[in-house]
Amino acid sequence: MRVYGYLLMAVLFLVSAGCGGRQENPTGETDAAGVQDAGTDKGFWGFSEDSLSVEEGRVRSGDFFSTILMRNGMTAQEAYNLSEACDSVFDVRSVRIGNTYRTWTSASGRMEYLAYDIDRISSVVFSCREPYTAWKVEKPVLSRTKSVDVTIESSLWNDMRAAGAPSLLILSLSDIYAWTVDFFGLQKGDRFRVIYDEKICDGEVVAVDTVRYALFTSRGENYPAVMFDQHDGGNIYWNEKGESMRKAFLKAPLHYSRISSGFSYARKHPVTRRVQPHTGVDYAAPKGTPVVTIGDGVVTSAKYEGAGGNVIRIRHNSVYSTAYLHLSKYASGIKAGKRVRQGEVIGYVGSTGRSTGPHLDFRVWKNGSPINPLKMKSPPAEPLRQENMEAFSAVVARYSRQMMQTDASSMVERMLDAI
Repeated sequence: MRVYGYLLMAVLFLVSAGCGGRQENPTGETDAAGVQDAGTDKGFWGFSEDSLSVEEGRVRSGDFFSTILMRNGMTAQEAYNLSEACDSVFDVRSVRIGNTYRTWTSASGRMEYLAYDIDRISSVVFSCREPYTAWKVEKPVLSRTKSVDVTIESSLWNDMRAAGAPSLLILSLSDIYAWTVDFFGLQKGDRFRVIYDEKICDGEVVAVDTVRYALFTSRGENYPAVMFDQHDGGNIYWNEKGESMRKAFLKAPLHYSRISSGFSYARKHPVTRRVQPHTGVDYAAPKGTPVVTIGDGVVTSAKYEGAGGNVIRIRHNSVYSTAYLHLSKYASGIKAGKRVRQGEVIGYVGSTGRSTGPHLDFRVWKNGSPINPLKMKSPPAEPLRQENMEAFSAVVARYSRQMMQTDASSMVERMLDAI
């Protein structure tokens, strides 16, 4: 018990001292209420709902804005006039199937107002009497900074969700670490620690606004990702040295699958049963899964190639080229001579050619010789500008202190549980 007491005092000192830095707001919560164009004295929607009946509907397949108005009592001419009068506030052609709307009617049955939900935060309100007007309203949004610490037991998705992290955070991490971490090869014991901002509306997380700092640990190696915006419209994520997290090539050409067959010169083919080289990596994924190019380049061919099925070949530069086999179809506009950008969808997973099931056979050549895609090294993109290094170093130090404080707090909790 005495040993626990000494340890506890030491850890509490570390937490209170903040490792030499100032304390951060533990919640980071700020009230970011949405701006409402309509007068707040008339309620959230900008008009008095007294004596009006409200009904909620949903945009159906085949609906236009005009058909919704006409279904609720307006004539075709009235619907046209309202749309024209309000087009500077909202383009009615952007109405989407499945989105909700509300109508308010008077005792006589006439529709007085209609509100269409653009998304979970914003709506546009239409006054359905002449002179026709429209305005936008936004629900109150709470912005808060949070942290999560997850050790992989089964998969990134399952373990993050079990820790209470929003699915949007997982997608953000996949994007940030796409050039550094092979998400198909995560091992048990790998660890993600993340400081991030999220927006909450009506009790739901509607956005992961910013990942401020992330630290991925695997096999004793740390891979930090620091958010620092140079305000030049380019990359905003860097490692601790100021090197871009973006690389010349992505780690993988598709999301959320598993490796069903690796690079080998002595693999028994699942169809022919003959031992023959397999100079690529097979990613098992459902038919229709989008496939992206791992880097900028030019499509040299997009055609059916017998055993390879529908194949896209891309030349990235004078050194590297890639191929994507067994596709179910090509993305719109993909053909020989087409210039593509890193991360652009070029096709969709299929099982064309000699194949036992839906998968992507992905291949890479360096100077004309096949190489293992999983072991390919990719140089980083343009580094952080030298004049920003001092400010960047201060950001790295601040988040490193915050991460140490979080670790120390977790240690205190574990020790108290043990006592």
